[in-house]
Amino acid sequence: MEHFQTLYQDKDVLAIDKPAGVNADDFERRIHRLDKETSGILLIAKNDQALEFFQKQFKERKVEKRYFALVVGNLKYQKGTIETLIGRSPNDRRKQKVYLVGEPNSEGKREAVTEYKVLTRLRQGFGGQENYYTLIEVTPETGRKHQIRCHLVYLGHPVAGDKMYGFKNQPCPSDLKRQFLHAIYLKIKMPNEKIQEIRSPLPKDLQLVLDNLKMTN
Repeated sequence: MEHFQTLYQDKDVLAIDKPAGVNADDFERRIHRLDKETSGILLIAKNDQALEFFQKQFKERKVEKRYFALVVGNLKYQKGTIETLIGRSPNDRRKQKVYLVGEPNSEGKREAVTEYKVLTRLRQGFGGQENYYTLIEVTPETGRKHQIRCHLVYLGHPVAGDKMYGFKNQPCPSDLKRQFLHAIYLKIKMPNEKIQEIRSPLPKDLQLVLDNLKMTN
């Protein structure tokens, strides 16, 4: 663990700053998941009792999680809530797909709720063409696989750099080498009843991308 930055630890839990490209499933007793190309806060239990204690909170939706995401395009609203069902895509088993209640094949799919708010509207121009992006803070109320990425593409604004869910030929900011999604904040109750807040700064590679974009008027 020495080569991963520690954000918090005590006798029950270790919170590391997971870099993009590292598989969360490689960690024994990892409490929750982060997609391989998503960076940020990952919790690892130090014993089986702690693992059970923390996973119960995630299951019961008692953990507050926030992400920063840069999406392609100019989001219409300053804030919003996306409520759908999510299940595996019949066309590509690696991907998740949005289903709506009552539509064909929606039975058995799981509820997914994501809130978002706009932080900054940005642009970048090449050869006379302007591409627009929106930096948002995302709060998933549920924890479905690929939920944020799936919900944002459903809105028509995929995460910048997302090769799996992004649209064909979608613009990508200069210097972005992966999907722009970072787990920046987490609030959870400890076994001693204390509420612990954990924060992860935006990594240098994503900060560089933002520094190269211009704010829209």
